[in-house]
Amino acid sequence: MSEKKKKLVIGITGASGSIYAKVLIQKLREMPEQLEEVGVVMSDNAKDVWFHELGNREYEQIPFRLYGKSDYYAPFASGSAGYDTMIICPCSMGTLGRIATGISNDLNSRAADVILKERRKLILLTRETPLHLIHINNMKTVTEAGGIICPASPSFYSLPKTQEELVATVIDRILGLAGLEIKTYRWGEEKN
Repeated sequence: MSEKKKKLVIGITGASGSIYAKVLIQKLREMPEQLEEVGVVMSDNAKDVWFHELGNREYEQIPFRLYGKSDYYAPFASGSAGYDTMIICPCSMGTLGRIATGISNDLNSRAADVILKERRKLILLTRETPLHLIHINNMKTVTEAGGIICPASPSFYSLPKTQEELVATVIDRILGLAGLEIKTYRWGEEKN
């Protein structure tokens, strides 16, 4: 297990793919020994999409502190708070574009800006297809600034049987990128 507990920011935007955020939150809830603090920011569109796609408002019971989209007093709005990683899951192309151009017009984009300027880990689970050149250039810009683009592209070699197992193939990759230790199927291992 990691020596130092992690401080994470989870951003949830209005891109399709609320199930990715749901599974991420579920998995984080199962690893309190690795986490010092988790802050969550949801856009208004994220709440609407969650309800539309998942048919519930379970985001209201997220077991971590939920910050308003304009709450610039949130600790991770400043680099001095020492948050290690920000995961935006799912990340809309609009949010990606604002991050790539340094526009901090809400707490998600401000926190991402802080993470990048502090040379910490920013992971964006992008959710769009097909991509046009502006999307690709924004991904390039964020990557050059130190961010990690992790598309919502599930793997199938673990033979997932449910939608949540399929989504978990992506979320497990994100948790690994964030430096958290997880039990997951890895290529070349025998499946139990």
